[in-house]
Amino acid sequence: MLPRYKTVKGYGEHEINIQRSRFIAYVDRAETEEAAQEFIQSIKKKHWDATHNCSAYLIGENDQIQKANDDGEPSGTAGVPILEVLKKRHLKDTVVVITRYFGGIKLGAGGLIRAYGKATSEGLNATGIVERKLMRVMHTTIDYTLLGKVENELRSSIYSIKEIHYLDKVEVETFVEEQDTANFSAWMVELTNGQAELAEGEMLYLEEPLKE
Repeated sequence: MLPRYKTVKGYGEHEINIQRSRFIAYVDRAETEEAAQEFIQSIKKKHWDATHNCSAYLIGENDQIQKANDDGEPSGTAGVPILEVLKKRHLKDTVVVITRYFGGIKLGAGGLIRAYGKATSEGLNATGIVERKLMRVMHTTIDYTLLGKVENELRSSIYSIKEIHYLDKVEVETFVEEQDTANFSAWMVELTNGQAELAEGEMLYLEEPLKE
């Protein structure tokens, strides 16, 4: 598992108009090639009457799955520009479909490359980019009397609370970077005067929005 990587927030869409042609960007996260293909087919079904439904996806920790499809546009003028934007933005597990309704004015090869690149970039911006960081979930079990203090300190710290379980005692789940678990544990012990029970949990990705 990668310690951190960038991908799209989820599903998104965005439309632009260039020389009377409509370019509609559809964006989603896809962690398998099957998921990417299903997404592409769903957009093709939705826009069965479009002039073109061009697509590209980039999947895998090492970008081992890469596909670009021009869907009838001149070779290399649609799918590849879409894919190049994904690479330039260092995105993983992302699929994009650009639906085009021809407006009567031919753009030429260079114009098409720019149009599909712009539609992709604006579609990604509209959808949103996140960074996924691999974190250790730390479980802190405390008495209810300590909850206010611990929660306030956590919320004003560098750590993110995943969840709070209200049982016989309170269990607070916190995202902590793997190399920082010892520091976190020491801080919790000090904060609670040694009254906290600490345990390491699973490794999970924490998503944080990025401004591109």
